[in-house]
Amino acid sequence: MAEGLQGFPWAVLLLCCAVPLLGAWAVHVELGGPELGQPGDPTLLTGGRVKRGWVWNQFFVVEEYTGTEPLYVGKIHSDSDEGDGSIKYTISGEGAGTIFLIDEITGDIHATERLDREQKTFYTLRAQARDRQTDQLLEPESEFIIKVQDINDSEPRFLEGPYIGSVAELSPVGTSVMQVMASDADDPTYGSSARVVYSVLEGEQHFTVDSKTGVIRTAVADLDRETQDRYEVVIRATDMAGQLGGLSGSTTVTIVVTDVNDNPPRFPQKMYQFSVVETAPVGTAVGRVKAEDSDVGENTDMTYQVKDEEGVEMFRVTTDSNTQEAVIMVQKPLDYESKKVHTVVVEALNKFVDPRFVDLGTFRDQTIVRVSVLDVDEPPEFRPPSDLMEVQEDAHVGSIVGVVTALDPDTANHPVRYAIDRSTDTERIFDIDANTGAIVTGKVLDRETAGWHNITVLAMEADNHSQVSRASLRIRILDVNDNPPELATPYEAAVCEDAKPGQLIQTISVVDRDEPQSGHRFYFALAPEATHSHRFSLLDIQDNMAAVHTQRVGFNRQEQDVYLLPILVVDSGPPALSSTGTLTIRVCGCDSSGAIQSCNSTAFVMSATLSPGALIALLVCILILIVLVLLILTLKRHHKSHLTSEDDEDMRDNVIKYNDEGGGEQDTEAYDMSALRSLYELGELPGGEGGGGPAEAAPRGSLASERHALPQWVQGPELDFALFRDYICRKVEQADGDASVPPYDSFQTYAFEGSGSPAPSLSSLGTRSSGSEQDFSYLGGWGPRFRQLAALYAGRRGGEEPEDS
Repeated sequence: MAEGLQGFPWAVLLLCCAVPLLGAWAVHVELGGPELGQPGDPTLLTGGRVKRGWVWNQFFVVEEYTGTEPLYVGKIHSDSDEGDGSIKYTISGEGAGTIFLIDEITGDIHATERLDREQKTFYTLRAQARDRQTDQLLEPESEFIIKVQDINDSEPRFLEGPYIGSVAELSPVGTSVMQVMASDADDPTYGSSARVVYSVLEGEQHFTVDSKTGVIRTAVADLDRETQDRYEVVIRATDMAGQLGGLSGSTTVTIVVTDVNDNPPRFPQKMYQFSVVETAPVGTAVGRVKAEDSDVGENTDMTYQVKDEEGVEMFRVTTDSNTQEAVIMVQKPLDYESKKVHTVVVEALNKFVDPRFVDLGTFRDQTIVRVSVLDVDEPPEFRPPSDLMEVQEDAHVGSIVGVVTALDPDTANHPVRYAIDRSTDTERIFDIDANTGAIVTGKVLDRETAGWHNITVLAMEADNHSQVSRASLRIRILDVNDNPPELATPYEAAVCEDAKPGQLIQTISVVDRDEPQSGHRFYFALAPEATHSHRFSLLDIQDNMAAVHTQRVGFNRQEQDVYLLPILVVDSGPPALSSTGTLTIRVCGCDSSGAIQSCNSTAFVMSATLSPGALIALLVCILILIVLVLLILTLKRHHKSHLTSEDDEDMRDNVIKYNDEGGGEQDTEAYDMSALRSLYELGELPGGEGGGGPAEAAPRGSLASERHALPQWVQGPELDFALFRDYICRKVEQADGDASVPPYDSFQTYAFEGSGSPAPSLSSLGTRSSGSEQDFSYLGGWGPRFRQLAALYAGRRGGEEPEDS
């Protein structure tokens, strides 16, 4: 049937190891049937013989073979093989033809390369049996596996290193620090090649390791960070369960000892000395002290406090969070003359105390700080520091208001001089005696004008004016009764003609600028000069007010429409002062309900009949009307100026435009000829040049008349051209003064040359010279456009020749 492993020294050993893994020794396949049966196939258990089928082993090959010859793996054989070489065996699949070779005749398989189970654990191949002559499959193709047998060729490796762990100092024995794990690439299911145990190579005095789990634990309870804060422990991992011949690997574990608050703060010195000047302001830092703590991190955070009563009163301590120093600061002003040395007890204590280590001792420490006060030259001090004085407003100039006193606090006790800061008393209402400090009035006081005065008094050493102290002083002006009472307002009242006796007309009140300490009390009465006291009565209604009532029946506006009632008001003094005010009472007509209808005073009627809202509306309407009128006037003026600018168009524009080619003189629609026509009409005035001649007698439309009219502008005895002459002169001056302006006034110059000019006219139209030899007959050949021009010049020469003859 099947053949086992042959030709290898370890055949027996491997066979014994492989028995549990083999499912069967042989596989049979029926001719033309399905693939080879799996281990446990019933065909393998029957006693009958199958005609054809495979007979072969399940194969194993040892890794890391170092022999020189190919390693024999196994043999495949078919029971149809009669040994005559007619069957050819072949394999295909993983490593076929490269790693694994087969003898085509015998079916022996050899491994030609060194195998590594850690890289590949098994190979899957397929076997065929073919007829050597026809190359046809004699048996169905079957799959088989070649497993790589493991050997202990890989040492354990720590893949997660480097390892860094930590443990608190003073931890008890057996405290877990961390766990390390080693990995072995060998087959864990085969033998003990991958079974790893752990041990400590270095550092076993302080730490241990669990041989199975790799958990590192403390071996002692007195780990002290302050003594040693780091340990390097070497851990070894050995396979084969630590047996002899096993492979091993090691790693270094860094264990950091973390801090706990097991050390109290300690001051390096038991006494510190500092000095500070007596003028140091409150909050000045005197010095710094620091308690040392061997711990680190938050375990060194401290708080400081002053323990003695004297130090608490004069100094305070704060903690600098960055440096953990105690900053001693001035709590109250110092005085060298009062006390020269202060002793302060400063205590330092940890902010975070671990209750597990309380039994180690108190976590606080104290030190003594001596602060020496240095003497400096200080300015005078005001004593007592009173800031309020009072003076009567009727005090005479030079009266003493009060006395300020300042003393030099230094032991030298220099004399003091006084002055007033005039920036606080610009009107010099008060003066001060430089030697005694007596403040006196410098001007007449008036409480009603200024009831309080705030001044600043200066005190300085007599021989050193730089040492100056300032004191603010408030001076209250006490009131005296120097102002008479007055009516609160000029009262006006109205009374109906049919008023009944005892009817209330007006309630009046009084004001007094004085402010007596006991309050105001006024007395009212009708003045003795009141001529209408029999018609009205005055009643004091308390609360410094009085009421005026009627005393008779009815009033007549026709007899008297206004009553002036003088009222006498007297205050309570002392001394008692009085004044007389006048109440104006108007007699008005009222309706049956007592409502006023009309009074003789237009102002009173208006105020009685028109409400404030109506008056405001009336004023708004008037304002709107005024704005509309101004707007209309502005628009009219703007429109008029626009028309004027269009009408006053400079006639030079007509002349300039008239020079381009057009329809001739008969074309009067393109240009405004009114200005030129006015000039022609001006030349035809009586008394002009050639006046009374045949040219003037000719009709307006004749060519000769129009030809001679333009140059005949000669001033007649009855015409005054001074206005034009002045205008032309101003234009000429303006043109001469501005070099950038073209000579626009040339047209006016040609139109009117003035009288008495020594230069003859430059216009050819007005030339009467008979000596001209120029012939204008050629103008007739220029065409219809110049027919009018040819007629003008041809007619002119025809008129000159008879005159010459």
